[in-house]
Amino acid sequence: MITTDHKSKVDKIWETFWNGGISNTITIVEQLTYLIFIKNLDEIETNNELKALRGLAHKKIFSEDQQQFRWKNLKEMSVDERHQLFIDNKDGIFPFIRNLGAEKSMFATHMRNASFGITKPQLLDSVMDQMETIDMSNQDAKGDIYEYMLSKMEGGGTSGQFRTPRHIIKMMVALMLPSLEDSICDPSAGTAGFLVNAKEYIDQNYSFTEIDDHREHIDKKMFNGMEFDSTMLRIASMNLYLHGVKEPNIYDVDALSKDNTVADSYSLILANPPFKGKIDKETISPSLKNITNTSKTELLFLALMLRQLKTGGRAAVIVPDGVLFGSSNAHKGIRKEIIDNHKLEAVISMPSGVFKPYAGVSTAIMIFTKTNSGGTDYVWFYDMKADGKSLDDKRNLLVDEELFDAFSQTKGDFTPEKLEQMAQAHDNFNLPQILDHYRYLKSDYWGKMHTKEGELLQVKDTPENLGFDKFMENTCAHNYADRTSQSFLVPLKEIQENNWDLSINRYKEIVYEEVQYDAPKVILSRIQDLDNERTSINTKLTQLL
Repeated sequence: MITTDHKSKVDKIWETFWNGGISNTITIVEQLTYLIFIKNLDEIETNNELKALRGLAHKKIFSEDQQQFRWKNLKEMSVDERHQLFIDNKDGIFPFIRNLGAEKSMFATHMRNASFGITKPQLLDSVMDQMETIDMSNQDAKGDIYEYMLSKMEGGGTSGQFRTPRHIIKMMVALMLPSLEDSICDPSAGTAGFLVNAKEYIDQNYSFTEIDDHREHIDKKMFNGMEFDSTMLRIASMNLYLHGVKEPNIYDVDALSKDNTVADSYSLILANPPFKGKIDKETISPSLKNITNTSKTELLFLALMLRQLKTGGRAAVIVPDGVLFGSSNAHKGIRKEIIDNHKLEAVISMPSGVFKPYAGVSTAIMIFTKTNSGGTDYVWFYDMKADGKSLDDKRNLLVDEELFDAFSQTKGDFTPEKLEQMAQAHDNFNLPQILDHYRYLKSDYWGKMHTKEGELLQVKDTPENLGFDKFMENTCAHNYADRTSQSFLVPLKEIQENNWDLSINRYKEIVYEEVQYDAPKVILSRIQDLDNERTSINTKLTQLL
């Protein structure tokens, strides 16, 4: 978790950019990305030199005549001399970066059109001086600082793309339990938030030895993304690099176009594709049209995921509510495809305030597995009412910050004290219960106390054998057939009978509480009493004047 000191220093750098005439958030992030990368190259070279002293072989990043490009030497130059190296498009530092080999720069191919945008030498000098005060030697700290920078970009685009709140990403990643054998993709990568959080989950749930044994897979094959915005390509690559992925596969391609031919390649997809966008039908991949004949991007992305997943691969994707209940042939067709021909696992309805202050759109998370042979039996629905923050434009934190930050970062082996803390915070923070219920439904304990419909069974067994010590209070004893609750199961047949409608309101039962009012005569009498009291007070005030 980023420290208050680091936040303060990043905020001060932001203010420096503003005072220097650069106010566009994406521009600031991109320029800082370049500087962090240049600084990191020097740190890598320094580590390589230390290895060389121990007799270990390494390849140099900087040749003898490129030593001036190293961060430690840039710091020693005069303000104007240093700035000249940055703006020199022939023999300066940017041509050097563009020519780095793939093994030295995992996003060298995305740097071709990179341009240095700090036109004032004094601004560059001030920013570099402030960067020196931030300790980024630790990999976790480096990633946290960069994530905090990216959080300043939380906003929306014209095609309905909104940066997903980090705690929602963390929940989705924890629901899917990424493993070291997974090949993970986000076909609408943006800044690579889903991929980065998947990497963080791997780092926190596997030992160093296990990770080291899978190092080549992690560096070259595990993390994949698609993006066609040149700025996002660079930022996504740097984000993954700063989180320890040396050569991520961030493809420069419109994921829905004919140019993207990837199929049957990934075991896990995590995504929040653009909402409300449309694409020229002539550019759409024919394989997607075969699944759903539409130009709506939110539907096409679901078709794309089915194509890109391996058989047995799973996906967690955020969709606008319209996908769940839309009545067009395209809407019903993609839902029918997922439900009837594959396995729909869950639909988690989210409150509209999740994307505020940038959008009030209502969304849900769909979780499904590609089978090509059906398998949907009972679909788990969850009605999320609170995500830990206020649902207004302020989005203030409503729960303990430590709990909010750490709720998802284990495989579920929480202490009894932590489980109790999560249960007590439920009214303001549903995410721990969402994880807990889903874990229970997927565990070996499911079925010991419940029918397949979710109704409770009378069982004679010890609490430990039923999982009571592994889950939050009431998770094991919850009635998953109770549709007045936030968490319930719906059978396949009922969904099919409702035109594959997946909106939670279609199945949730609302309990109306009877309210009794006093008789009209009683209410009128009270009004008369109040009126008499008012008249009496006015009379007394008049007498005092």
